[in-house]
Amino acid sequence: MRYLFLLLLLFVTQVVSAADPLPSWNDGPAKDAILNFVKCATNDGCPLYVPPKDRIAVFDNDGTLWSEQPAYFQLLFALDRVKALADQHPEWKNEQPFKAILENDLKAAAASGKDGLLKIMAVTHSGMTTDEFEETVRNWIRTARHPQKNVPYTQLVFEPMREVLNYLRENGFKTYIVSGGGVDFMRVWAEDVYGIPPEQVIGSSIKVKLAERAGKPVLERLAEIDFIDDKEGKPVGIHRFIGRAPVMAFGNSDGDLQMLQWTDRKPNTFKALVHHTDAKREYAYDRHSHIGQLDKALDEGTEKGWTVIDMRKDWNRVYPAP
Repeated sequence: MRYLFLLLLLFVTQVVSAADPLPSWNDGPAKDAILNFVKCATNDGCPLYVPPKDRIAVFDNDGTLWSEQPAYFQLLFALDRVKALADQHPEWKNEQPFKAILENDLKAAAASGKDGLLKIMAVTHSGMTTDEFEETVRNWIRTARHPQKNVPYTQLVFEPMREVLNYLRENGFKTYIVSGGGVDFMRVWAEDVYGIPPEQVIGSSIKVKLAERAGKPVLERLAEIDFIDDKEGKPVGIHRFIGRAPVMAFGNSDGDLQMLQWTDRKPNTFKALVHHTDAKREYAYDRHSHIGQLDKALDEGTEKGWTVIDMRKDWNRVYPAP
């Protein structure tokens, strides 16, 4: 009898789990808002119904789909690349910001400001073909580990947000990344990690040109900025590369504010902010953070009734199970 009871309990647990498309979310207003919007958007008789062709959902990446502390992961990639290339550039021992990076003095490196960052990005992201850059990123993602949590960066994706991505796709939504990060950096791993193919990744980019190597055409990456997909650039990127306005938008910082405002200009749309409130499982920061500052967007989102996702309260799990 006890054995049959345990089997029944296991069966019921599995059925309930299978019926819940967002198992890493605690019951509450944030989870309900997502489920209710999608339920109505896919019901032809609902006032919020969205035709399949218009089911576009956009997501910021850093801080929305994976962690972004203590620095954006692409910047940490660039710092690792400086160290890997140092033997080829002995002059870097006396040249900032490279000297600071090689001495692990991140404060001094940060003090070099925008000009220093552009120097770092130039030597680590250009001067190679697109195929060479892709392979470099692929090797780094496979082997690098987070400096504080000591796990691969792809283990620091947010499981609750991956569930949202899957849930939306199951209901006919097309999911896009719209990020200030480098588009070629994200395209290498986004499909494996999020299920988002390269053509649905929008990000910042540098210029490339067609060239020839060993009698074959290649695309060479140049040390020139082409497009910055951040702040006011995000609506521009959405228009340029998607051609349809989103009906759902997820962000986490003031850098996403214009994307959320662009979505909000249409009635019956869904806007959400991931609020980093969990210092124990992830990080806690918002208004005064130098990374992922959430200030103006939090005020406007609260005022306008956007969904604010409280990481500590709304998620029963932050990262995927090991």
